[in-house]
Amino acid sequence: MMNSFPHKFYIPVMGVAFTIDSPVRVAQYGISSAISIMEDRLIEMMRRHYYAFINEPFTPITTKEDNCREKRITDYLNLMNRIVNAQIEKIKKSVFEVGSELVKYFEMLPDDNELKQLYKKMQDTEDIVEKKNLEQLLKNNITAGSIDVNIMTKVDKNNYTKEGVLIEDGSDAVAALKGFAKSELKNSSIIFSAGMNPRLYNYLERCRAFDAKGLGEFEKKIVIKVSDYRSALVQGKYLAKKGIWVSEFRIESGLNCGGHAFATDGYLMGPILEEFKIKRNELIATLFDIYNKALEAKSLPTFSQPHPAKICAQGGIGTYAESALLRNYYGMDSIGWGTPFLLVPEATTVDAPTLALLQKAKKPDLFLSKNSPLGVPFHYLKGTSSDLEKKKRIALGRPGSPCTEKHLVNNTEFTEAPICTASAHYQKLKINQLQSQNLPAEQYERERQAVLDKECLCVGLSNSAPIKYVQPFLKNLSAVAICPGPNIVYFSKVVSLQQMSSHIYGKTNIITDNSRPHVFINELFIYIHYLGVQATEAGLVIDQKKQKYLLSFYHQLLSGIDYYRKIAQPCNGFSEKDSQDFNRHLDSACSELDILFKERLMKIACI
Repeated sequence: MMNSFPHKFYIPVMGVAFTIDSPVRVAQYGISSAISIMEDRLIEMMRRHYYAFINEPFTPITTKEDNCREKRITDYLNLMNRIVNAQIEKIKKSVFEVGSELVKYFEMLPDDNELKQLYKKMQDTEDIVEKKNLEQLLKNNITAGSIDVNIMTKVDKNNYTKEGVLIEDGSDAVAALKGFAKSELKNSSIIFSAGMNPRLYNYLERCRAFDAKGLGEFEKKIVIKVSDYRSALVQGKYLAKKGIWVSEFRIESGLNCGGHAFATDGYLMGPILEEFKIKRNELIATLFDIYNKALEAKSLPTFSQPHPAKICAQGGIGTYAESALLRNYYGMDSIGWGTPFLLVPEATTVDAPTLALLQKAKKPDLFLSKNSPLGVPFHYLKGTSSDLEKKKRIALGRPGSPCTEKHLVNNTEFTEAPICTASAHYQKLKINQLQSQNLPAEQYERERQAVLDKECLCVGLSNSAPIKYVQPFLKNLSAVAICPGPNIVYFSKVVSLQQMSSHIYGKTNIITDNSRPHVFINELFIYIHYLGVQATEAGLVIDQKKQKYLLSFYHQLLSGIDYYRKIAQPCNGFSEKDSQDFNRHLDSACSELDILFKERLMKIACI
């Protein structure tokens, strides 16, 4: 009768541990969330914790077993599914009384939700028979939020047997995919982030769990996180040619997000959303035509109309008004709220010391770092135990980390087998090389710092859960790193799940800094700062390709500003005051860009 997922928001994956068990925390209230399934040692630890939680015996899945990574993931997802289903059944059997989980479920729904309106009707009626009927109808329509999983496609190292033989279809990402595909989850999605991985996408063709059982009927769905329309079209076509339907495209801001940041070439969120708004039907029609032809070529049943394909957005959203703009003006189906949920202990898993740091975080405490071994810009909070541990090792003359997990090994500069650039092994070899080259002091220090910046993320982004649950994970490695988006500086209070839900739906305001600009403005200034950094670095070594890139980036930002001036009008959901504030910020952005051009880009343009 009702929408299967009653909320207008979802919680995207955050780090490795921070949403590792979010479904157990929020799915019972109809809220969807995503788990990272890349760190199987952490997943094994969480299996141990949750089997004890439900008073069932725990049987370890050791690394001595074949396909242990795949098996750990499958069993953990099945365990999450059983716990959530049990929670839903318990709620359905409870009574409508103040403070109950049943009441909490309906109180958190948005006011325009059909179930919420029936709930209010049930509360208001004095007819005993009608009240009982409405109570039963409400209970029958309670549904869990989806238990989704996330695979960062770039994290896909090969794995080998003890004899050194490559394990076919056993790479990290493919094994994780297989683990999800074999799970008992229904109406669940796998989210692919960080771009296209042909090996991973090709394996999807062999997984029957992603086949349509009927129009819009999927046991498991495909979601692709994208930064722009072209990325959605390219990846969607690639999969459609294999007879695989993408059920959702998640548009994430290139820079105004948490974790790894994949900057566009100056394309801002507003213009990107506008392109999706204009071309949405064209995108779906194009993919459907390719998809149907692929099914026909495989002698599989075709469809007379496309399956539903959602378009959602995430990255830096912080107010009800921003969320409403994305849904009402741009037609987004749902909105991802990530970073603010790090301050909701009912929803995410953050250890106490790191939670305290998040509450105190100000703009100088956050920066877009070069800490990731993947070589991708990475949002980073200063002062974490991982940050302090890295600095201590450098001070002691022992830079780098023990490489226990090896998920990010990708460098063969000094070794035949790939190693991680955050490892002590690599950093020692690289610094020795730099010392032998007799570089000018300034260049040596710059290149040495680039080596020392790299940090172990496999462990740092996992440790919050073992610390919080007091579970053994990695001996003598307990430092925590965290990667909130820039939005965290405007949220400084630990709040309940109900308080956050009320904030999302505009019933209350938990933002502690009233000077917070609009999400589009925040992203714009982040991009201007990013361009300035790129221009400064390019000034050291400039070529024609880099010159063209920087100038195109600059002009694209100016184009984005022109676009924003056109849409920041009361007729598009902006109040008169908001429109004035928005345009004032755009004037400031133009001034900053003008200074940037005159001081740095003009010199590059003349080269």
